[in-house]
Amino acid sequence: MPAGSKFVIADDHPLFRGALKQALAGLGDVAAILEAGDFEQAKSLLAENDDVDLILLDLSMPGASGLSGLVALRGIHAAVPMVVVSAHDDGETIRRALELGASGFIPKSASMEEIRGAVETVLSGGVFSPPGVDLGVESDPAMSDLIKRLQSLTPQQARVLTMIAEGLLNKQIAYELDVSEATIKAHVSAILQKLGVDSRTQAVILLSKIGADPLQPAV
Repeated sequence: MPAGSKFVIADDHPLFRGALKQALAGLGDVAAILEAGDFEQAKSLLAENDDVDLILLDLSMPGASGLSGLVALRGIHAAVPMVVVSAHDDGETIRRALELGASGFIPKSASMEEIRGAVETVLSGGVFSPPGVDLGVESDPAMSDLIKRLQSLTPQQARVLTMIAEGLLNKQIAYELDVSEATIKAHVSAILQKLGVDSRTQAVILLSKIGADPLQPAV
């Protein structure tokens, strides 16, 4: 485990955040544990702390919409390992989370020891999924295609896509990311091409297909 590890816990339930904090504190050399009660806070903490070693992310909290929240955070800081912590712990959800860039998945029913073990696995460079859960294979061809298309986006393109989904205009996104509007237009064009759609609205609809809660196959 890295010396003086820094964690972000993103969950809207204070009691569960407390349980996760207790589990992390038991790992040993912990420099800081930052907490976010909603998705906006989580994004801000990740943007302001480029030395975070790991983030624990609930899929269901205010401002987040299922796995689209994972896509958004990976767009902000793709290098930070992200572990999804969720009560939606079926094989399909776990597999999709891992395919979309999560480094691990911890069911909310996990014990303190299981949480610590999962975090240690991820911090050491591994990927953790709950033992005994059959991840299976994607049965929905449309979802399989969508995940592959989302995987092809660069972190900056993923971030721009999620900002489009938040309703921001190109000039607003350019301001937020401190780049030119022309750069954002280029990103948008690349996003539409990679997703195989013709408009921003269609791109947002596609993203929403992985954002249902509880997570459902694309329709």
